[in-house]
Amino acid sequence: MKRILIPAGGAILATGLLAAGLAGTATAASDVASDPMAKSAADAKAIADFWSATNNAALKAAKESNVWDAGDVTKLQSKGGYSADSKPGSSVPIGQEKKTTVKVQNVNLPKTIGKVFFVNSKGEKKWCSATSIQSKYRNLVATAGHCVYDTATNSDVMSKWVFVPGYYQGKTPFGIYVGKQAFTHYDFDVYEDYDRDYAFVTVYNGIQLGGGTAKKVSKSDFEKYQGIKDAKDVEISRDEFRKCKLDPTSIEACWAKRGSKAEPAGPDFPGAEVTKTEVAKEVYQAAKVGKGNGFKFGEPVTENVTKAVYDAYTGPGTKVQDARGNYTITHYYTQQWSKPGTATKFYKTEFFIIEGAAKDVGRLGDVVGGQGVSWNQPTGKYVRVFGYPAAPHPDGHKNYTGITPKWCYGKTSKKVVGSAAKKIEEHVALKCAMTEGADGGPWLLNYSNSKRLGYVNGVTSTFNDQDGNKRVDYISSPYFDGETAAVYKSAANVWSGKIL
Repeated sequence: MKRILIPAGGAILATGLLAAGLAGTATAASDVASDPMAKSAADAKAIADFWSATNNAALKAAKESNVWDAGDVTKLQSKGGYSADSKPGSSVPIGQEKKTTVKVQNVNLPKTIGKVFFVNSKGEKKWCSATSIQSKYRNLVATAGHCVYDTATNSDVMSKWVFVPGYYQGKTPFGIYVGKQAFTHYDFDVYEDYDRDYAFVTVYNGIQLGGGTAKKVSKSDFEKYQGIKDAKDVEISRDEFRKCKLDPTSIEACWAKRGSKAEPAGPDFPGAEVTKTEVAKEVYQAAKVGKGNGFKFGEPVTENVTKAVYDAYTGPGTKVQDARGNYTITHYYTQQWSKPGTATKFYKTEFFIIEGAAKDVGRLGDVVGGQGVSWNQPTGKYVRVFGYPAAPHPDGHKNYTGITPKWCYGKTSKKVVGSAAKKIEEHVALKCAMTEGADGGPWLLNYSNSKRLGYVNGVTSTFNDQDGNKRVDYISSPYFDGETAAVYKSAANVWSGKIL
């Protein structure tokens, strides 16, 4: 069991770490690093919308992970190696809590595998391989650490991270599962130690997007709804506008787009319009007759009014109350000529929610099942490795498309060490020619073809060339030990919840 210790005189990076370093071991708590991803259901919905918009265009545009370049594909060295740090252990797969004796020889692809999609610090849309695994809330994904943590930015988590089981050419047959919380080993999170290149991610319930029926709702219901929604403006008449504003039960928002104010002009201005302005009797009597600003506008207008209107009137007209109790107001008007203005227009905003466009499909493990997990197992056992290889070999030869999952089968090797730059001392290896894109894919021990379930005993981390012909012929995985189990168990007991 390898541990990375703090250098003499170095700073204390976390509570309890100094004591762990001095002892050369770590407690389970100090092994585990956890980082938030989509912090709320609204954030998760926005991420799902990002990948599914325009008929899943972002999913189709993503490329395989490219952490490993041609210079990293080197020969593994047979020295050093892993050491079990406790007794072997395991967690049974979802759907295989009871033992089965059925044996089938043909290889059936597991329903649990798929691709994880994310955006790295360069803004690139990328993907890796991954699988659903057993957990208390059936909401957990296992993959490589470098498919969750961006090593280019000191191990910040990737953005817009989702898992799509059964992904095939833009299709999401079992839904999109948005990452909520990432768990990895402290040594990978802080030191990028590839002996700990694994991660476990809790995901929200899956959602399916697309289609749907529009339903007209009130503004308040529209604002509360977290699914797909739409609003549109419709022009209405002045009378409809007035009714809308006076109707307390209206579910529409009515508003006016005020026109431009008319500007003063002379009567000879092209298109000039005349309006009347009420003035005092003496102003009217002094005004000229004819066509022009301030000229008389017709004859005075006398109207009979009620006492209430009479009392409320404060304009420049003449008010008269006769002996019989009749009330009249006489109005006097002059002309006001102006340039034509823009008429006020009236609108209502209609609100719609799109029902059936976003559907909760349930917990990941309930939908596709989940592989078991095992640790501190001896090497030299047969495993089946699944993934979506896509990258060319170092010599440029391209065997794979990344469209469909592939698999390898064989016995895991014993003590090997990979790249010193990646701090690899405890990987196990398997003869396999899968290339990048397969990284993060599960290494399944005791795989049952009938149930398509086994035990994740590793994840593809590196790609190697043992015979020096510039073709990948071996892949490697971190050794799953008791510290891996501590990380897994921490993640396996965390609830995530729903998006919708």
